[in-house]
Amino acid sequence: MTRTRTAALFAAAAAALLAIAGCTGSGAAGAGAGTDELKAGVFLDVTSWDPANADIGFDGPYLSAVYDPLVALDKDAKPIPALAKSWDWSADRLSLTMHLRDDVAFDDGQKFDSAAAVENLNHLKSGTRSGQAYIDVKSVEAKDASTVVLHLSERDDALLYFMGLGRSWMASPKAIKANSLANGPDGSGPYTFDKGSSQPQSQYVFKKRAKHWDSATYPFPTVRLFPITDQAASFNAMLSGQLNVQFANAANLPKAQQNGWNVAKKPASWVGVQFADRTGSQVKALGDQRVRQAISYAFDAAGILKAVGNDAGTVTDQLWPSGSQVYDPAGNGKYKTDLAKAKQLLAEAGYANGFSLKMPMSTIFQAWQPAAEQTFGQLGIKVDWQNMSMPDYQKNAPTYPMFLAVIAMDGNDMATLTDQVTSKQWYNPNPSVDAFPEVKALVQKAEQAQPGPAQTAALKELNTKLVDLAWWNVWYQADNLYFSVKGITVTPITGMMFPTLRFIQRG
Repeated sequence: MTRTRTAALFAAAAAALLAIAGCTGSGAAGAGAGTDELKAGVFLDVTSWDPANADIGFDGPYLSAVYDPLVALDKDAKPIPALAKSWDWSADRLSLTMHLRDDVAFDDGQKFDSAAAVENLNHLKSGTRSGQAYIDVKSVEAKDASTVVLHLSERDDALLYFMGLGRSWMASPKAIKANSLANGPDGSGPYTFDKGSSQPQSQYVFKKRAKHWDSATYPFPTVRLFPITDQAASFNAMLSGQLNVQFANAANLPKAQQNGWNVAKKPASWVGVQFADRTGSQVKALGDQRVRQAISYAFDAAGILKAVGNDAGTVTDQLWPSGSQVYDPAGNGKYKTDLAKAKQLLAEAGYANGFSLKMPMSTIFQAWQPAAEQTFGQLGIKVDWQNMSMPDYQKNAPTYPMFLAVIAMDGNDMATLTDQVTSKQWYNPNPSVDAFPEVKALVQKAEQAQPGPAQTAALKELNTKLVDLAWWNVWYQADNLYFSVKGITVTPITGMMFPTLRFIQRG
């Protein structure tokens, strides 16, 4: 399968920039925001009210207010029932049967049933952004009024995760057919959109829906979402009491702690060097495992995290999120900084004097450039940096043999496999799995394993092999941070740049 993550760079890099920024805001906190309503600073304006066009990272708070999903996620990113009360996989895992609620209606009064679900799923499957979640779904049918069946062309153990991540919001079929969702939402969610009190790019107001089927999960009578891109302004809004939840800047952590705010964090992206050319087709040296290992040994990952990332993250060689079942804390430290070892490996590979190559550079990565220049220089690797705009970076970076990367991660282990290893992505243009028989065998073992302990064990084995091969040069996993006042808790989810409203609770 090829599940393209078109927004991965922007979302992850935007979060990383917050960690890089200097401390913002001054002065003491005011009276502080109360908890009678949720007032959240969410960083970006809503991309689209149409679930098929919405951004899976930052649009979650907006869409979760007005839409119900077929599938939701729990705090561990495991799929749980929502509008789909339950589901069953066929023995070959090529058919997914979903059993639907029968007590839900959309804003326009239309009843939610299997026909509505089929209309929505086909809309999502054809969506520019949402369609990637359904890449292996070949058709959807209504078995009866409360049952739908998704037929897959090949097994996809990450499908339910992506549906729960933000790719199964159900909208009114009438609105879908009328193509009116661009003008505003039409859903059945826990809140209704108060358009009259809202102002695009400034404030969005939502009022709690009476007798919503999942009312207990949404404790706030009113939700106000403030898209505040400027983090100095956002932090000052927290200080003044305008906000009681904020997508946070790691540089402001000491002040947040002084104010007694809750701090929540979760791994969101990996930072380091992506090897786009692991076979040496562009630069012969990179086709040698020892060269990739040398680069990994040379970087002072802990120093970079401290200097650039404000220590908001986890130094690791691994790409599966820390805390996941595949992640192995005992396996960390393989590439602990050792410049002598790095030079020895380069010499053994025949590159004692280094080699030359071109790498892309953009403003958003300039914070990491000095460390990269110093490290490559110590190895004798001569880099000709090619400056370009951010949009051009995502477009052109994969044409270079290697590049600096900040890539969004997933909270699902099989999604990590497909998105980071086996699928052709903008940041992984040449997956190279077929060129490494040992990797291919381990990938197949994981893909064919029964979900659960057997699959996790296979993924652990693969993870160990990929680290040994220096498949990438991961420096660290960067955290997303969220501040909230006492009385409100945020539960971050890896894969969501900002958690959906079910993960913001009183307490």
